[in-house]
Amino acid sequence: MQFTFTLPESLPQMTVKQFLEEQLLIPRKIRHFLRIKKNILINHEEVHWNEMVKPGDICQLTFDEEDYPKKEILRGNPDLVQEIYQDQHLIIVNKPEGMKTHGNQPGEIALLNHVSAYVGQTCYVVHRLDMETSGLVLFAKNPFILPILNRLLEKKEIAREYWALIEGRVESKELVFRDKIGRDRHDRRKRIVDAKNGQYAETHISRLKQFPNQTTLVRCKLKTGRTHQIRVHLSRHKHPILGDPLYNSSSKVSRLMLHAFRLSFTHPLTLEQLSFTALSDTFETVLKQNG
Repeated sequence: MQFTFTLPESLPQMTVKQFLEEQLLIPRKIRHFLRIKKNILINHEEVHWNEMVKPGDICQLTFDEEDYPKKEILRGNPDLVQEIYQDQHLIIVNKPEGMKTHGNQPGEIALLNHVSAYVGQTCYVVHRLDMETSGLVLFAKNPFILPILNRLLEKKEIAREYWALIEGRVESKELVFRDKIGRDRHDRRKRIVDAKNGQYAETHISRLKQFPNQTTLVRCKLKTGRTHQIRVHLSRHKHPILGDPLYNSSSKVSRLMLHAFRLSFTHPLTLEQLSFTALSDTFETVLKQNG
């Protein structure tokens, strides 16, 4: 693999070593290979580890097969992919409801397989959505960018905003739920509020629109990333999501009305501010029917 990119104008002053280690998060072993194989060029020239890099410099990195061994997965159907954004390193797609982000069993085909077929190479999941949830999902297109995107996710520098259609009227414009969430011992598929043994979870809710039929469209932002967090918190506080097969079994809506609407972050290589939004046809259809 070979990557060539221009260092962004907002890059702080740092050495080649700092750039590879702190900015690009390249593992020590791979940095060692880059150095001894002279597989890093700045402005098309070999550089010493303590030389300074600056905005506008052209960086070329070459990774051998032994650095990042190829990983092959089954290819899915590229026609099932709705691309929202793509560049040399990452792709963002709009996942339909009813599709897993990645398979759990050998040979299982999921969105990851479809995206890999669409791109023409093996991709890597950065974050996932529940099978029933639709919306924006970020994938890395190579193992070089994956740990960088994972770090952004861990540091909560990838902002995700969800829309949910819920039961009942929400009187407050803004709400914050901080109930701890744990496993349901009686149903392995579900999570429950567990004040004693659960993990801290924080969800911020903003009312977007009240509808005459006693439903409300809300925006949800996660400060933590627990399994089923939005679904559990809303159900706990008497506002279950319409169409939720696990936490609102009485709802007759055809799909879970939870959608990952917005994805925002700073591109780790260009430092460009990226923000994307997307709805799904089925979400909009049910929203109109119930609104």
